[in-house]
Amino acid sequence: MPDISKDLILAELKRIAAPDGRGNIVSSGLVSDIAIHDGQVMFALNADPQHMKAMEQLQAFVQKAVSALPGVKKAIVALTAERPPTREVGPKVSATQTLKNGVPGIKHLIAVASGKGGVGKSTTAINLALALKSLGLKVAVLDADVYGPSMPKLFGLKGKPEASDATGKRMKPMQRFGVEVASIGFLVDEETPMIWRGPMVMSALTQLLREVAWSETDVMVIDMPPGTGDAQLTLAQQTPLAGAVIVSTPQDLALIDARKGINMFKKVNVPLLGIIENMSYFMCDQCGKRHEIFGHGGAKAEAERLGVPFLGEVPLDIELRERSDSGEPIVATVPDSAHTRIYQDIARKVWASLEGGSLSRPAPSIVFED
Repeated sequence: MPDISKDLILAELKRIAAPDGRGNIVSSGLVSDIAIHDGQVMFALNADPQHMKAMEQLQAFVQKAVSALPGVKKAIVALTAERPPTREVGPKVSATQTLKNGVPGIKHLIAVASGKGGVGKSTTAINLALALKSLGLKVAVLDADVYGPSMPKLFGLKGKPEASDATGKRMKPMQRFGVEVASIGFLVDEETPMIWRGPMVMSALTQLLREVAWSETDVMVIDMPPGTGDAQLTLAQQTPLAGAVIVSTPQDLALIDARKGINMFKKVNVPLLGIIENMSYFMCDQCGKRHEIFGHGGAKAEAERLGVPFLGEVPLDIELRERSDSGEPIVATVPDSAHTRIYQDIARKVWASLEGGSLSRPAPSIVFED
C-alpha cells in the first residue's frame, strides 16, 4: 500500500470548491492542520456556525474523497467553528454529533472525572473498570482524554484496531483482561500533539463511540479529560451519562478544582455517583506508620458538605504506581491485594447506584481474560 502524504491530501482538497464559490477549501482557509499516522488521516474544516447544514454535507463529501485516496485506511474530518457567546451552558454541536439517544449495546455510561490533572484519575478509571468486571459485569472503557490518552499504556496495549467488517467503516475495540477499550491513542503516535479545538475533539470522540463495534456492555467507563473546559462540558451534555465519579486528592487546592467538576455535572443534570479520595495516605513498609502526605479526609468532608456519596479512600502505594506504569493494573494482576478490595468496594457502590440498590447478578470469583 502506498504511503500517504500531506501534499497528496492537500492536492485532493484543492480540487474541492469552497462553499462561497471563491477558490477551493484550502485556499479559503477552511482546512486545519492535517495529522497522519499509519494510514489514519485527521483534520478539521472550519465552519461558519450559521451555515452548519451545508458544511455537514461538505464534511461528508470531503471525508469520502480523502478516504478514497491510495494509502488512506480511514479519514476523520471534523467540523469546528468559533461560536458567538450564548446564554446556554456550553457549546451546541451539530445533529450528526449528538449521542443523546445512547450508544447501541451500552447500558450505562459513567464518567470518571477530576477538576485538574495529576490526581490519578486515569489509574482510578481503569481499576474501577476492572473492579466492575470482577463483579461479573460486562465492561468497556472509552479514553476521552484526547490530549493525553493514558489507556493504551495502562492496559499494556499496542497496535492498531482492526476493521470489524469488510466495509472498513467500523473497527473492533482493543481488548485486554476481558475489557473492551477505545482510545485516540491507538490511532496516533504517542508523541504527536493533538492541537484540536473542542468541536473537533467531540467529533473524534463521537466517532469512537459510534464507529467502534462494541459488544453488549453493562457499564462503559469514560476516562474524561482533566478540567472543566469545552470538551468536557460538551461530552457531559451530548452523551447520556448515567452518572459521574469525581476523583480528588485530600489537599485544599485539589478540592477547589474538584468542586468545579461537581458543579459542572450538576449544571448539566448528570447524577453524581460519588467522590473518591485518591492518594489518601501512605503506609510505610519500613516503619509501619501511616503518613498523610497530602492531608487526609478532605474529600470525605467535601462529599458530606455537598451531600454527595463518598465512595472511599485509595492509599498512595508504590506497587499500584509500578503496575500502572507497566500496563499490569493491580486489580487485574493482584486480585487479592488490599487495593483490589478497595476498588471492588467502590465498584459495588457505583453499581448499586446505577441499578437502584444491588447487584443484578451474583459476583463470581475473579477471572480476567488476556
